[in-house]
Amino acid sequence: MEVYLAQPRGFCAGVVRAIEIVERALEKYGPPVYVRHEIVHNKYVVESLKNKGAIFVEELSEVPPKAVTVFSAHGVARSVEEEAAARDLPVLNATCPLVTKVHNQGKRYITKGRTLILIGHAGHPEVEGTMGQVPAPVHLVQSVQEVKALTLPADTPVAYITQTTLSVDDTKDIIAALQARFTDIQGPDIRDICYATQNRQSAVRDLSKLVDVILVVGAANSSNSNRLREIGTEAGVASYLIADGSALNPEWLKDARTVGVTAGASAPEVLVDDVIEAMRRIGPVKVSVLPGREENIEFRLPAELAAS
Repeated sequence: MEVYLAQPRGFCAGVVRAIEIVERALEKYGPPVYVRHEIVHNKYVVESLKNKGAIFVEELSEVPPKAVTVFSAHGVARSVEEEAAARDLPVLNATCPLVTKVHNQGKRYITKGRTLILIGHAGHPEVEGTMGQVPAPVHLVQSVQEVKALTLPADTPVAYITQTTLSVDDTKDIIAALQARFTDIQGPDIRDICYATQNRQSAVRDLSKLVDVILVVGAANSSNSNRLREIGTEAGVASYLIADGSALNPEWLKDARTVGVTAGASAPEVLVDDVIEAMRRIGPVKVSVLPGREENIEFRLPAELAAS
């Protein structure tokens, strides 16, 4: 069986930074370190950090007084920051810098008197954090139909921002609908949309031209991993989201001569290796890596951890 690995795949710079913040905090302050929400959406990563002494909670009320607390890569609302400050919790903020950039864009648009529209998925922690960071009402839209349903007058000065785990391709139809709906509209530069999401989706589109089946390594609650699977399906290739090698169903591969493998931005390479090993238990496998876009971006750690 020929196996092609998408390039790039797996961890993005924001995920690498978030995990390193937890690991360095454990080294510097000692366990336990409390992490609000899953640091990234991947069970293997979360369990690995738990084994090192991280404790994951959903609410700050679960964090003991004075305990070192980490905000996840998805970002948090101002109310969460204020609660942490009121409780005098020592906080390390692992919010992806690209998410923080979206927060700041939203605030700037509000300062200019514009009504803000967020393109994203309701209930996703990044969306909840972004809506909670902007000191004004935010209109969330998830589809072209929801754009049409907005009750704002057409001449309302509006601006839009987007969830970072949506790519340029994911949002283009909604942005076009907004631009058709409103006469005075502003939005971010296309270069501000998350590079990692776009790169991984483009790599899956390349992969789909070569293979009979696509396996996307990632968690069921990972937005960007689910989207990679959807893109494979949209391209007409049988595509499956798989947490690790133990979840591989041989039936998926029984008629496949070529298999493409990629991974969501929160899935570590060790899980990709695990899936390939599971394929080897079915039959001989030859692995090749497709040429793709190279990523060299690194984000700085918080100052209190950078020198540790």
